[in-house]
Amino acid sequence: MKSCGVSLAAAAPAFSDEEKKMAAGKPRGKTKEGTLSLTAEEREELSGLDSLLFGFLNLHENGAKTETLLLKAVCCYESLILKADGKVESEFFCQLGHFNLLLEDYPKALSAYQRYYSLQSDYWKNAAFLYGLGLVYFYYNAFHWAIKAFQEVLYVEPSFCRAKEIHLRLGLMFKVNTDYESSLKHFQLALIDSNPCTLSSVEIQFHIAHLYETQRMYHSAKEAYEQLLQTENLPAQVKATVLQQLGWMHHNVDLLGDQATKESCAIQYLQKSLEADPNSGQSWYFLGRCYSSIGKVQDAFISYRQSIDKSEASADTWCSIGVLYQQQNQPMDALQAYICAVQLDHGHAAAWMDLGTLYESCNQPQDAIKCYLNAARSKSCSNTSMLTGRIKVLQAQLCNLPQGSLQNKTKLLPSIEEAWSLPIPAELTSRQGAMNTAQQAYKAHHPNTEPVLGLSETPISQQPLPVHMITYSEVDDLSSPAKRKRISSPAKYLEQLRTDRDHLNPTQKLMLQQLESQFVLMQQGFNKGQNSHLPGSNDEQPSFSTDPALYLQAASTNIQTSHRMLPTSSITQGIAFNHLSHTATSGDQQGICCTKESTPSGNRSFVPEISSHTEDTPNGCAGVKGFSNRVQQLMAEPICSPNSRDSTSPNLISDNPQMSSLLIGKANESMMTGACDKVNSIHPESHTKTNNSVASLHSSVISTTAAKSADQTTTLGVTSISSPHIRLQTVNGKGLENSNSSKNTSLPMISRKPDSPIIPSMSVSIYSNSTEVLKACRNLDKNGLSNSHNLLDKCPPPRPPTSPYPPLPKDKLNPPTPSIYLESKRDAFFPPLHQFCINPKNPVTVIRGLAGALKLDLGLFSTKTLVEANNEHTVEVRTQLLQPADENWDPTGTKKIWRCESNRSHTTIAKYAQYQASSFQESLREENEKKMQHREYSDNESTSSDNSGRRRKGPFKTIKFGTNIDLSDDKKWKLQLLELTKLPAFVRVVSAGNLLSHLGHTILGMNTVQLYMKVPGSRTPGHQENNNFCSVNINIGPGDCEWFVVPEGYWGVLNDFCEKNNLNFLMSSWWPNLEDLYEANVPVYRFIQRPGDLVWINAGTVHWVQAVGWCNNIAWNVGPLTASQYKLAVERYEWNKLQSVKSLVPMVHLSWNMARNIKVSDPKLFEMIKYCLMKILKQCLTLREALITAGKEITWHGRTNDEPAHYCSICEVEVFDLLFVTNESNSQKTYIVHCQDCARKASGNLDNFVVLEEYKIEDLMQVYDQFTLAPSVSSSSS
Repeated sequence: MKSCGVSLAAAAPAFSDEEKKMAAGKPRGKTKEGTLSLTAEEREELSGLDSLLFGFLNLHENGAKTETLLLKAVCCYESLILKADGKVESEFFCQLGHFNLLLEDYPKALSAYQRYYSLQSDYWKNAAFLYGLGLVYFYYNAFHWAIKAFQEVLYVEPSFCRAKEIHLRLGLMFKVNTDYESSLKHFQLALIDSNPCTLSSVEIQFHIAHLYETQRMYHSAKEAYEQLLQTENLPAQVKATVLQQLGWMHHNVDLLGDQATKESCAIQYLQKSLEADPNSGQSWYFLGRCYSSIGKVQDAFISYRQSIDKSEASADTWCSIGVLYQQQNQPMDALQAYICAVQLDHGHAAAWMDLGTLYESCNQPQDAIKCYLNAARSKSCSNTSMLTGRIKVLQAQLCNLPQGSLQNKTKLLPSIEEAWSLPIPAELTSRQGAMNTAQQAYKAHHPNTEPVLGLSETPISQQPLPVHMITYSEVDDLSSPAKRKRISSPAKYLEQLRTDRDHLNPTQKLMLQQLESQFVLMQQGFNKGQNSHLPGSNDEQPSFSTDPALYLQAASTNIQTSHRMLPTSSITQGIAFNHLSHTATSGDQQGICCTKESTPSGNRSFVPEISSHTEDTPNGCAGVKGFSNRVQQLMAEPICSPNSRDSTSPNLISDNPQMSSLLIGKANESMMTGACDKVNSIHPESHTKTNNSVASLHSSVISTTAAKSADQTTTLGVTSISSPHIRLQTVNGKGLENSNSSKNTSLPMISRKPDSPIIPSMSVSIYSNSTEVLKACRNLDKNGLSNSHNLLDKCPPPRPPTSPYPPLPKDKLNPPTPSIYLESKRDAFFPPLHQFCINPKNPVTVIRGLAGALKLDLGLFSTKTLVEANNEHTVEVRTQLLQPADENWDPTGTKKIWRCESNRSHTTIAKYAQYQASSFQESLREENEKKMQHREYSDNESTSSDNSGRRRKGPFKTIKFGTNIDLSDDKKWKLQLLELTKLPAFVRVVSAGNLLSHLGHTILGMNTVQLYMKVPGSRTPGHQENNNFCSVNINIGPGDCEWFVVPEGYWGVLNDFCEKNNLNFLMSSWWPNLEDLYEANVPVYRFIQRPGDLVWINAGTVHWVQAVGWCNNIAWNVGPLTASQYKLAVERYEWNKLQSVKSLVPMVHLSWNMARNIKVSDPKLFEMIKYCLMKILKQCLTLREALITAGKEITWHGRTNDEPAHYCSICEVEVFDLLFVTNESNSQKTYIVHCQDCARKASGNLDNFVVLEEYKIEDLMQVYDQFTLAPSVSSSSS
């Protein structure tokens, strides 16, 4: 196939020149023998190999010749680079990265890509580079950077030939990050694309169905799964997995019928699944759970045994076996099954709780307490408060027992310490190999822990208590040589590795390093008399102590290290798993089946088995093993011990140390030795003091050059990987946001370089007339129906601004809110008021007393009047939790979070009014009850109780917020809308100076009025207005609202916080943690909006609002005719495009209407609008010429009055002038619009599409020519 990326053909002449220089610089006979060189035929073959072939080039089957050629090319390139002392063209490094990527040598690929980035100033134009870089990040689980790389590929080149693969991987990553809305969108975009990718259509449909299930949309999931089963020739593995999911859903979900019917369906589905795949241990396990729930004990036990026999033994399976034995009154067998479960997964809360219950039933409270403590320490524990209470009860019982009574009592079961070392009887496991396999898988997931079952072949029954399982009471005795024998086996293993240090292979050296680090940490813990939980471990280790202090310590440790822990019942970023063999789980629990595959580096990628399990709240998973596997993952863990001083790793770059230093580049010369180096991300955040958001439509107006200059490039060296576990969020050992780079090292995103050179910028400016633009377009080489981005000047993708520099001092982080007090109508219409509000230095302005000054009848918007006017009008309802305005807690009230719970439903004005009134009455009753309590308790006690219970403990009261009530109908709301015409022109819904009034059509809530009906605690989560337009909000009353406001320049900081909290800045509901903002030096304006106050939110300002009392608000958007407003609107338009989010304001359509309707005297605003017009005109002209050249007919369609702007029905980008409509849609006159790129994905040659033209090209040229800079006039009254 023909490569879309940087071709070797372009690099070949330079390659030959370099070879000649090397030869010319040496006397004859001095050339090293055996030097490799590439023949012309080999170069020709290599010219078609780049990152776009990743996943489609099989080097293992009939690909030996290609693999040999790639290896030879790598050697040649490395040799040439070495001889030239690294001074070669940047394309060499890009190609070297591609070749290493195809060979699946990811460290070398990353090194070469980094070097290319450091040398190539306009790296963002090379889509193949960005794509390859995204694949490498994907491999390393660096989802944050992989998402950025893939998004920018699609931004600079929407028609990228691997767009389907990108959408697939974006869908998988967003799914892992719990951004289900974005995940679904990208899966659907992948599904409609007819190009090939590494997953089949049915596999993508499976992921979509599972997304519904994960979001608890069970009926939609069931429908999608059943529809998938109707597919002809459905692969057996996919069929088995779909049936498995349907069976598990029926077992778990009450909404799918009565208990008997559900269990019957579940068993039938699972049996059919096992017919399709008899070797699925997971399906056998689920079937066992179903049999157990209906009392078929023998069938359940047989199913569990089958699950173990399929080498898929898991903690869930053993826990279920334990429950089964406990129900059959076989406590010893239950004990051993539970021990197996917690040995497989130390953090299996359900198994620890069940084990504690077992001990409690056998009247062994000390052992029960130890088990409950371990359960409470687990991240998967969902009822910590219940366990804490139970532990206190048992401890109280122990205190009340006579001294020595427990010692004299016969124990029914061995203690937990004794049970840990008991042999497992043969009837519990049919083969030891299954357990060994599971333990090796466990070791791969948790490499920093001592083996529970060990890596040796020692049977379980012969293994001593592992070092991290030593009881709390034994810690003080470890200094005794005799008592050290309890841990002699791991110690001897460590000593043996130390003795053979010089003869160890890389894997053994890694093991030695980990053991030594653990041994040092363990000794430190022993010396301090603490328990033996190892810091930095990926797994919670059991503790066998009943000391309450230990429980508090464990809870504290769990909180402090939560970001380093790997969950046992959900997939999160950082877990090592094969994303293209992704699995499904029921409900909100996600997990995947255990698989492994060797990688070229000898590392293994494991998929963690699900582990959260109880009989009451089951959790399951399904694995589609037949999915294509082209990417291996590594766990994101620290790559070196605290004492490591290694600065480079030969394995990362090359086996040749000199070659390594060349690829690292000069940047590493200044690095601190001894620092714990990390793998560089080559997407460093920019640290310039100016706003770096660059919109492609107008970047040349804002900046004199689109591409960054060479002196702005910072060379980033590749640092070491001293273990296969890497943390990619750092640059040169520092956080990305704290990188010491002071240059503009913007995120690398490029458009591909075809074999023919990229079309140069046309020699036209905004002062050229339309005829010159048309002539320049017709002089371009015709490239068929190439994407318009290639025909236009390329601009860097937009990115969020960095935090303003220098940072504000702490005493400036709570600035006073700009407020204007009005006393008369004259004050409201005073021109400086307008100028004060639109001044970019004022992110918000509160105009107090506006309603009184203008004598506005706010009663027209009261609840009583609204009910009388239109009681059946629709109200969108958001169900939320009542919380303090300056805090946001999780539903349990245990920790502060950014995610804001808000579920959507609908009702009517009349019904919400009734709720609003009843809420007020309920509040009065509660107030009276409090007054009664005040008579019995002191004020301090009452206040303290109220604060601790409501603010921190939860559970929180549920409230309903009536939002987005449309008041656009001038017939229904005539009186209300007429009253608003009393406002000054600059805040009116419609005015000549409002950009949104020139759209020519309605955008609900933006150029129309919306109403909000609130009860105390109703929240409008954090956001910027659509396309960064200004907004007007008037409080109708009678209660107040509290506002929080952050200036526009800090939105990049809040975007970063959202990403860190797995939230989508544009689409998710989030409520900032004020403490986080304070630590990040983000200023927050905070104020109260009283009835009659108008709040003006300036362009781009971030804000969030909470109602203090019962009140109604009205709001709408306005667009001042200013350069700053237009600039911010276009920037957000481009950022939305990058993020695959629809822009509610069609900026292209609006810009042309502005050119028709408005005389612009501001030179900056004029230049930006004119430049946008020129780019769009060039795009329309070149696309039109390309279509005609290709023989595609263009049909005149025209536009009707008030016809809205058009968006692509697939990707939701704005489509202007030339609309691509399917033949069927055109004949039915439904006119479902596609953009060119989506149309070509569905039909490569556009045979199934009709091209409709909305504007005559002559009309556009006339508008363009007539839009000129108007003479400046003095500012008039608004």
